[in-house]
Amino acid sequence: MENSQLSTPNSALNSLWVRGTEFLGTEYAIMGGAMSWVSERNLVAALSNAGAFGVIACGSMPPDLLEKEIVETKKLTSKPFGVNLIIMHPQLAELVEVCKRQKVTHVVLAGGIPSGDTIKSIKESGGKVIAFAPSAIIGRKLVRSGVDALVIEGAEAGGHIGPVSTSVLAQEILPHIKEVPVFVAGGIGRGEAIISYLEMGASGVQLGTRFVCAEESIAHPKFKEAFIRAQARDAMPSVQVDPDFPVIPVRALLNKATDAFTRCQHEVIGEFRAGGVDKKDAQLKIEHFWAGALRKAVIDGDVENGSLMAGQSVGMVSKIESMQSIVNELIAQSESCLNLRNKV
Repeated sequence: MENSQLSTPNSALNSLWVRGTEFLGTEYAIMGGAMSWVSERNLVAALSNAGAFGVIACGSMPPDLLEKEIVETKKLTSKPFGVNLIIMHPQLAELVEVCKRQKVTHVVLAGGIPSGDTIKSIKESGGKVIAFAPSAIIGRKLVRSGVDALVIEGAEAGGHIGPVSTSVLAQEILPHIKEVPVFVAGGIGRGEAIISYLEMGASGVQLGTRFVCAEESIAHPKFKEAFIRAQARDAMPSVQVDPDFPVIPVRALLNKATDAFTRCQHEVIGEFRAGGVDKKDAQLKIEHFWAGALRKAVIDGDVENGSLMAGQSVGMVSKIESMQSIVNELIAQSESCLNLRNKV
């Protein structure tokens, strides 16, 4: 089989993730994680064309830019893909309308618990809603609210993370939520891990870090080089120096900006303690530190002063290769794992 060709999974793999493939309308139940500045038309289309399911990261895009991104993605693929929307976006309702107008089949709602009105609005036009469940309790609440599928993402993931590991979340949620497909994310970089979660009851998986160094990715060469050089222990969560000034943990590769952020917190909090700034302004100063930092790294290639958001699976990224080759390798690893078990 040529690496440029779509791999055909064996019947055992097909049966394990059939619920996920039918839900996504894809050959493989592998979703792309929505990575701001990375998960744009080229990467998304490449992932969908490779038999998986690409997801556009809307991030802070205004509605007109999102609409353009969807239109341009459609020019590159005829396969299914989705759109990830941040619930806290001030124009969320307008973004939902864009997705409905463009007949986006799957909308991923991230960054909190979506309202019933948002879920209803997406579903009334035939769209499927996917939401993140950080616990079994919230997962059940989301199912009752009408979401069509869940993603459980552990602390091994890149970007904004929760406190619980992927393996623990899987054990807490997969045995108890069966009403909708559940996709597992966080720290997955090989097919053997995919199989383990499918056998636990997952309908599919979501990967992001593994796809950053695809040939089709528009990430700056220096950004890709940083991923290729990195090991799992280099992808660490950001540090919070004072519980009175909470910081949402972000997992990224350690660089000069990491140390600068810690110093910034100490300086700003010191200024607050000395009466030079009120608490609200101090918190805003801390939060503003990373403004534009991801674009600085991904697009401009400033890998020392920008944010290198990466999951712990970054240690399994070893070279730049086509998206089809990456997906085919994941499928081959998955099949090999199943074949070995069948021989025992």
